[in-house]
Amino acid sequence: MLTFVLLFPVSHAWGYRPFISTDAAVADPQELEIEFGYFTLKRKEQKNTTVTPHVVLNYGLAQNWEVVGEVAVEKSPDESAQLVDLGLSLKAVLKEGILQNKDGISFAIEAGPLLPSTVAGERRFGFAGIGILSGKLFPLLYHVNFGAGVNRTKTNPFAVWGVIVELPVLQNFRLVGEVSGENIREELPDESVLLGFIWKLPSTPILIDSGIRKSLSRGAPDWQFTTGLTWSFSFPSFTASALTSGGTP
Repeated sequence: MLTFVLLFPVSHAWGYRPFISTDAAVADPQELEIEFGYFTLKRKEQKNTTVTPHVVLNYGLAQNWEVVGEVAVEKSPDESAQLVDLGLSLKAVLKEGILQNKDGISFAIEAGPLLPSTVAGERRFGFAGIGILSGKLFPLLYHVNFGAGVNRTKTNPFAVWGVIVELPVLQNFRLVGEVSGENIREELPDESVLLGFIWKLPSTPILIDSGIRKSLSRGAPDWQFTTGLTWSFSFPSFTASALTSGGTP
């Protein structure tokens, strides 16, 4: 598959692994961006849980609009593998700004259903919606998220928030950080901080990321380590003339 995607025109957008939060940008029309988390390790109360793979697909529907699909497979030592984090959402840029090569702050919204997982107690539908601001405070690029919804467990209401900062170090290398949280009714808050990097491999469409996340509250895993990659490609557009044209007699 990797050989296949390398044949297509490459997007120059940065991927938004390894974050929980996101940015105020969408894929270009007819562009597919694949965020592939090939390994995540969570440690909580002396128990390790692995998440592999974790896949997010972003497809550009039209200018400033994309559809987002997400799924992950989670495995703890004493349980079988489970499908988790299933979701389907629509994301739209409402104000073009720095991420669209224009002046000012970019603003986007993302909303959609949380699909039932195979985990006991999480087999209902939920819903989430967030607002996203992206801007630049030289030399840092930042993204601020605020949102709310209802989860898959008894449709409890929740609020989510997050702040990402990115520091370009080299042309293709950024140090990144994030502080994020989720507050669910009747549950302990899940708050954590991430430090990591994003590295674009020279002359390829591939971005490699890695990060270490530390809990800030009792509801979050004590430690997490995650690594993955992102790449994107555009589907070729074929015009009627291109399909019907042949050799000129």
